[in-house]
Amino acid sequence: MFSAKLSVVPGASSCAAAVVATCLALAGCSSKPLDATASWSPNKIYAEAKDEARSGSYDKAIPLFEKLEGRAAGTPLAQQAQLEKAHAQYKSAEQAQSIATLDRFIKLHPASPALDYALYLKGLVNFNDNLGLFSFISRQDLAERDQKAAKESFESFKELTTRFPESRYTPDARLRMTYIVNSLAQSEVHVARYYYSRGAYVAAINRAQTAITDYRDVPALEEATYIVYKSYDALGMTQLRDDARRVLEKTYPNSELMSKGFKAADNPWFKLW
Repeated sequence: MFSAKLSVVPGASSCAAAVVATCLALAGCSSKPLDATASWSPNKIYAEAKDEARSGSYDKAIPLFEKLEGRAAGTPLAQQAQLEKAHAQYKSAEQAQSIATLDRFIKLHPASPALDYALYLKGLVNFNDNLGLFSFISRQDLAERDQKAAKESFESFKELTTRFPESRYTPDARLRMTYIVNSLAQSEVHVARYYYSRGAYVAAINRAQTAITDYRDVPALEEATYIVYKSYDALGMTQLRDDARRVLEKTYPNSELMSKGFKAADNPWFKLW
């Protein structure tokens, strides 16, 4: 009777395992999504990215602009893509990423004809970041928020207006600079009013006088002078109180603060954006 006996080749099981592992790896590679833009020209990528940005799909536009930066490296189109990406990041509330993109652009392309726009956009990102998304609803103005972004915004706008006085973006930048200066002064007044409300009259006077000393011709100084007047009155320092009152009445003859008090200053002094 014939009987067959299968022999096991040494190492056969390990070889089989290796083959299976290789097949699985190949299967995994084949399952990776293909880059739909692989065969696209730089101009097509740019057109698609612009379409996504126009429709508000910034999450789709940003990676397309990033691809374009690599594909068109060293060309004006790559520079344009970088600026467009910064704008898309700004519109999608990615302020930190937008600033980083703009800083990189400004560093790499100091002679770019679009440098004025880069400076303007950098100022705008910080400006709107400081205002906050819901500032209109909450009636919170820039003066009540952290001032770091406001100062950085001011510096960007200042560089723009100094280096590019004829730029199309300069008039709006100047308006925003005025707003920021007023807001920084108002910030001091917010603190002075807080001290006054807590009965810290000396601290209120010091903070209000800081605003008066550091800023000129800004609306917040009316309330700062009023706080000085009220604080001296609360301290019983009548001569200094009367001096402050004379300054207030002479400088702001139509002021409602003397008759209505702090309620007259409750509404935001400035609202353009």
